[in-house]
Amino acid sequence: MKEKIHFTKMHGCGNDYIYVDTSLYNIENPAAAAIAWSDRNKGIGSDGLVLIGQSSLPEADYTMRIFNADGSEAMMCGNASRCIGKYLFEKGLTKNTQIRLLTLSGIKVLDLHVKDGIVESVTVDMGEPLFEKPQQFLPCGEKLSAGTFVSMGNPHYVVFVDNVETLDIAHDGAILEHHPAFPERANIEFAEMRPDGIRVRVWERGSGITMACGTGACATAVAACKTGRAARTSRIMMDGGELEIEWREADNHVYMTGPAAFVFEGEIELPE
Repeated sequence: MKEKIHFTKMHGCGNDYIYVDTSLYNIENPAAAAIAWSDRNKGIGSDGLVLIGQSSLPEADYTMRIFNADGSEAMMCGNASRCIGKYLFEKGLTKNTQIRLLTLSGIKVLDLHVKDGIVESVTVDMGEPLFEKPQQFLPCGEKLSAGTFVSMGNPHYVVFVDNVETLDIAHDGAILEHHPAFPERANIEFAEMRPDGIRVRVWERGSGITMACGTGACATAVAACKTGRAARTSRIMMDGGELEIEWREADNHVYMTGPAAFVFEGEIELPE
């Protein structure tokens, strides 16, 4: 009989992942599990798989590994990190309202905003943005896309447009993700400046169209500030919800604040 794994499905602004506590279960092939379980017709349905573990380093409390729906491993996910904070606190695994989370992009500090035992929102110190490539035009079908490259521990290419709702995100996002300028591929954000904030639609590397992307929201806010479109604090409006992003001048770090939510729990067999 195949081993059954207990999982929890959560989402941050509609960016949904499957969460497994690796102190209870050993997922020997997380890439295969991510592919099988993320299938929205034959599996649980998600943007990927997140493994939560105990940290062996004294500088961190817990670890996060994240695998996209195509099985590729991501460096970091802002929405998933907020969900981990809620998961750990509300399941009684920690009483701390500040958690140090070890990711492939380094240690991220989570500050939990708790009321009556419920984590209502989480602020994540996402670290300093990096600008490894200059702003450039990249061919996208018959169009040229002028974008800003921002690394938030993973690569993002932010394109500002006049009307984000009319874009063919599936077409344009796929082309830009695999552009030769990004040998490791890139996450693509299409952003429109509005009076009440920045409207963003997301194409995630390895997952395709998603309802939201935490690191993408951070990259967009930084790109908007760097190009003179916005101040250091932005409201980012994505398909699945809103995030508040602050690029703090004092330490050059980006701080992301937003909600996290449980969806459901269950058991599933490991894939063959």
